[in-house]
Amino acid sequence: MIKNRDIKVNYGSFVILIAIFLSSLSFLYLIYSNFPHLEEEEKQFIKLPRNIEDAKNIGRVLKKYNQDHFNSVLAAYFFVYVFLQTFAIPGSIFLSILSGFLYPFPLALSLVCTCSALGASLCYALSALVARKIILRFLAQRINNWKLKVYKLKDDMFWYIVFLRITPLVPNWFMNLTSPIIEIPIKPFLFGTFVGVAPPSLIYISAGTTLNELTSSSSFISAKSVFGLIFVSILSLAPIVLPKMFPNFFSKYFSKFADTKNE
Repeated sequence: MIKNRDIKVNYGSFVILIAIFLSSLSFLYLIYSNFPHLEEEEKQFIKLPRNIEDAKNIGRVLKKYNQDHFNSVLAAYFFVYVFLQTFAIPGSIFLSILSGFLYPFPLALSLVCTCSALGASLCYALSALVARKIILRFLAQRINNWKLKVYKLKDDMFWYIVFLRITPLVPNWFMNLTSPIIEIPIKPFLFGTFVGVAPPSLIYISAGTTLNELTSSSSFISAKSVFGLIFVSILSLAPIVLPKMFPNFFSKYFSKFADTKNE
């Protein structure tokens, strides 16, 4: 078992993290500098959204430029979303809502899923390569508790990640930072994230189509959407639970399938 007091932090890791963060900020500033010319009253609204009013203001500005500068707006949206996910900064929910306001539904959904999966994987990589000891120093106990649960489901990791992305049982920032430490492979992590963020994103994107009518970040949450997420999360557990409930059936079925395939 990992204990906090046993971890010696290499403070050079802090320097590397800060350097990567500042480099990413510089890249975002470069994108902003090459953005279409904004009116002075519009510049105040170009910031990371912290509430639904911020999202509305950003949406109005970007909508104005989206038609004539589609690629510039799309690139800015993409890199800001990935930046927030990579450094576990709150605000991506409002960007998901914003996607429904700016883009057709299929593009919005694919964009949100791709940004979420890529940003989470970059966060995973930073944790594995640079921040491992820092994270262990502050989150050792919580990591130990989660590692025991993950070990029991190591053969069903893809579906477990899908389930966790749909439900709020494990915070996304915690999952992104600690997954490499407890040895969750990157492949199920990446693809499980891509699939798992889709159901809640459907709600956010749908809300974005009526962005100007929203009054708060929870005003679009309905009983129907909550029950829908619960239903989908239960479905995501089916590939894990059913083979354990009916082992004879599944072992017989898949053995026949394997025999047919080998013929």
